[in-house]
Amino acid sequence: MTNKALDYCALTIAIIGAVNWGLIGLFGFNLVSFLFGSVSWISRIIYGLVGISGLYLLSFYGHTSSAANAE
Repeated sequence: MTNKALDYCALTIAIIGAVNWGLIGLFGFNLVSFLFGSVSWISRIIYGLVGISGLYLLSFYGHTSSAANAE
């Protein structure tokens, strides 16, 4: 039993985090800090959500391997 809305929300947040890290790595530009400030509580919440989403998405490894075994 999966929750598609939660899956898509977590995936979207993780993609936003990945794009931000790509910008940091390639150009030294932190989009979250630019938009919300470097030490603001909003930026800390965004970073926390990205981390939680990444941890949640670790469960996809179990879904992927069980789906492949079912075929």
